[in-house]
Amino acid sequence: MFQKKKKKDKRGKKMESASLLDKQEEARTTPSFTHGVLLSTSVAVAGSFCYGCAMSYTSPAQSKIMEELGLSVADYSFFTSLMTLGGMITAALSGKIAALIGRRQTMWISDVCCLFGWLAVAFAHDIMLLNIGRLFLGFGVGLISYVVPVYIAEITPKTFRGGFSFTNQLLQCLGISLMFFTGNFFRWRTLALLSAVPCAVQLIGLFFIPESPRWLAMYGRDQELEVTLKKLRGENFDVLEEAAEIRETVEISRRESQSGIKDLFHMRNAQPLIIGLGLMLMQQFSGSAAISAYAASIFDKAGFPINIGTTILAAVLVPQSIVVILTVDRWGRRPLLLLSSTGVCICSFLIGLSYYLQKPGEVQTICSVLLIVGIIGHVSFFCIGLGGLPWVIMSEIFPVNVKITAGSLVTVSSWFFSWVIIYSFNFMMQWSASGTYFTFSGVSLVTIVFIWILVPETKGRTLEEIQASLVRFS
Repeated sequence: MFQKKKKKDKRGKKMESASLLDKQEEARTTPSFTHGVLLSTSVAVAGSFCYGCAMSYTSPAQSKIMEELGLSVADYSFFTSLMTLGGMITAALSGKIAALIGRRQTMWISDVCCLFGWLAVAFAHDIMLLNIGRLFLGFGVGLISYVVPVYIAEITPKTFRGGFSFTNQLLQCLGISLMFFTGNFFRWRTLALLSAVPCAVQLIGLFFIPESPRWLAMYGRDQELEVTLKKLRGENFDVLEEAAEIRETVEISRRESQSGIKDLFHMRNAQPLIIGLGLMLMQQFSGSAAISAYAASIFDKAGFPINIGTTILAAVLVPQSIVVILTVDRWGRRPLLLLSSTGVCICSFLIGLSYYLQKPGEVQTICSVLLIVGIIGHVSFFCIGLGGLPWVIMSEIFPVNVKITAGSLVTVSSWFFSWVIIYSFNFMMQWSASGTYFTFSGVSLVTIVFIWILVPETKGRTLEEIQASLVRFS
């Protein structure tokens, strides 16, 4: 009996030992949430925060800048739109710059551009320095818009990649909210100096985070690659397998990305190209960029208190951004895009109607309600689909051999369309405030038809399945 008990004890110890070994093996092969990933992501998204501040700075600053520097509507429209022109230039080069000098160095250059831009705006006493500052902000955010999501995607384990990647958009919305809220209390020069703080924070933080493992693999720096992965995954994690996968992926990408611009315009890529450019066109021509850039003047023209309107917008932007991450993988891309376009169409019509019916007295109260409901609804519905999903779909519909070329073309197109809307918006509002938003509503109606006919559902499908479904078009 004693021997049986002894055998059971030995068997139990062996099972415990085996279980302990399994747990140790799992710890070595399963990536975990580490301080290295958290710190690196936090530093990277400081750039996204700066991007959000730059996008919406012109809204609270408009009246005071125009008054103090004596700017006309044309002058201020040009100043506001210069950021998108600068962004268009560096967005076209951002992929090559990040590949040549690395992700960290690219973020460093973007911070220097943004810091110079904010300081130039803050201390400007004439329109020339003001415009130079805004142009350099565009150079900076054009790089940020590319390199931050790329860096985050390349440093995070695949099990956490979705959540960490979303922080890019979340911090952009936080930056926009901060400008809307603090713009009620600070002068435009102080606001510019405050906006420079996240750039300075990122500039300092870049000294404490590693380079992207994928970029290190591109240049054969294998020893640094493994050291970096140790910092990001933890000392107990076995990085050899992941390092080998990264090197293999980089080699495949190098072989398959040799195609040029002529390959992009092959007939088999016609539908992906139409979808990519069409979604970017309609994303910008829905008028959302105009709300970010000119929210204060939109409220003012409608006779709605600016401080109340911008504070309400600031309060809803961040929570409704969090909704996106909870819905996109459940509902799918296509349903969310259709819902988003329908909501933006209706809300643009409500904003146009509020301007059209605008009269003193009781009707003005109704118009104010229509305006605030329309603007909050417009921003919320835009964020649910049109705000981010065109970029997701773009990354899924193009074949690997033209993905880099296509991505550059679509990104530059997005910045160009944004410039057209931001520059022309004030002139459109002078022509007809109601007509401007009825036009945006009409564009959103066309967007619904476009998505319904051309845009496929990509949720839960491999890239090969998506490509096969699109080939049928050609």
